[in-house]
Amino acid sequence: MHPVPLVATTRGYPDTGYPLENIHFGSVAVVDVSGRLLFSAGDPDFMTFTRSALKPFQALPFVLADGPARFGLTRDELALLCASHSGEEKHLAGVESILAKIGLDESHLECGCAAPLYYDTTGLPVPSGRRWRTVHHNCSGKHSGFLAWCRMHGAPTRGYVDPSHPLQQTIRATLADAVQMHQDMLPTGIDGCSAPNFAMPLARLAHLYARLAQGSRDPKLGGAMGDLFDAMSARPDLVSGSERTDLAWMTAGGGDWVAKIGADAVQAIGVRSAGIGIAIKVADGAVRALHPAVFSVLDQLGLLDARRRAHLEAYRAPGIKNARGTPAGEVRAVFTLQPGEMPG
Repeated sequence: MHPVPLVATTRGYPDTGYPLENIHFGSVAVVDVSGRLLFSAGDPDFMTFTRSALKPFQALPFVLADGPARFGLTRDELALLCASHSGEEKHLAGVESILAKIGLDESHLECGCAAPLYYDTTGLPVPSGRRWRTVHHNCSGKHSGFLAWCRMHGAPTRGYVDPSHPLQQTIRATLADAVQMHQDMLPTGIDGCSAPNFAMPLARLAHLYARLAQGSRDPKLGGAMGDLFDAMSARPDLVSGSERTDLAWMTAGGGDWVAKIGADAVQAIGVRSAGIGIAIKVADGAVRALHPAVFSVLDQLGLLDARRRAHLEAYRAPGIKNARGTPAGEVRAVFTLQPGEMPG
């Protein structure tokens, strides 16, 4: 199987219609808590770098070792370990609190510096001449968790992003066990924050999120999954930020959904009440195509009541405007989910 057309962009005039201009291909996998494929589009086994959708599971070794209790981390701080945050004041304060509790500071972070995502997502101008700190990087929460694991286990804090570091070896082994794949079957790449990232079949990522949504009921990872789900679903604003899509998805879910986006158009969602996990990958990495695809999947699965639909309407078919603000087209989903291995 191969990726299929997921999303189209159109261009034209409102009174004459919007002819097709571009097609974004991709794949979708929807699985249940046992890993059974329920619905799909394209290739549900498309090998996908998980990018930031992996963050809750990169925190697993620390949580499994009872690290949050050891250092007195709050639920909100645990949410930041899973975050691609926007660099708002509440995010910076949370990361700085974690670092203080483990006896380190931002000079130990190896994620690099980057302008806060806040400006991209809100459309506000980036302050001129502003110098960004390492804590502004959207992955600084994850990296503070990495450092906490190192402090807890007496491992070197320098070079903790190296694939050969004990932390990264433990993350890889824990992840491989969780998805029931041999470590050698998880291709490794370097993420935007310099940490190792792993690729896996899209359906395996969906399965991870189906299990995460079940929280402490997960038969293998139990309490750790419960702590991660509770933190993420309670504070989606810390996991993401103002006007971010993960905040929108989880707010619409009302505590029933857990969602995490990844760079280059990866999205994973777990729905507790439905017992399902969803993973989506737009093949060309176009984020503008991702959000209508997510809306369409949720809609086709019958998860959008009137309240949720109204809350998420902006993502259904975002309009395209030119530099004068004139409507020029739209971005809309064009796929239909196909049944998978439905129960007999």
